[in-house]
Amino acid sequence: MPETFTVVNSTPAMADQLEAVQRASFPTLAEEEIMTAAHYRAQIERFAEGQFAIITGDGNVVGCSTDFRTTIDFDNYQHRYIDAVDHNWLGNHNPNGDWLYGADIGILPNYRRRGLARLLYNARRDLIRRLNLRGHVAGGMLKGYGRVKDQMSVETYVEKLKRGEMFDPTVSVQLKTGWEIHGILHDYVDDPSCDNKAAFIIWRNPEYRAQ
Repeated sequence: MPETFTVVNSTPAMADQLEAVQRASFPTLAEEEIMTAAHYRAQIERFAEGQFAIITGDGNVVGCSTDFRTTIDFDNYQHRYIDAVDHNWLGNHNPNGDWLYGADIGILPNYRRRGLARLLYNARRDLIRRLNLRGHVAGGMLKGYGRVKDQMSVETYVEKLKRGEMFDPTVSVQLKTGWEIHGILHDYVDDPSCDNKAAFIIWRNPEYRAQ
């Protein structure tokens, strides 16, 4: 029988498994930026409908995502991940915010390339439509840039991604699912795989209705 996967809202009982997904997904991320079980429980309490998990038929968590509502100044978008997410506690969640901020998404390595990340993005977009938000923003970690940082600037790397001349394991996939790159976050995380850099990416809700 083929394995089945379901997207559900994360629950406090899943917290330890959510942390395991986080650690497996970001093995080079600094420890102070890792989401722990305590963080996940706090996130669920703060904004339950914005936290998603992918479970198998037998109830194991193999992927998850974290989001919160916010407002965005697109002319002044430089920020660090750890500040945006209030050190993973989501203290910056604004119940009246008109954008959903994608704080995190991760899939266990053995379950990648099965379309599971797309399931999470679809769940988040369904939430955006249901809440009538303007769209989704996130810092897409430039996971492939660390290998080529001595060969080109990050600006050149991003332009090559936009033209399809290079492949980034994170951002190139995001571009294929409808995201666009608004700019570059130069000191987003503490992670050598991306030389600390991310693309500030946007997905605009085509069904947004101005109030």
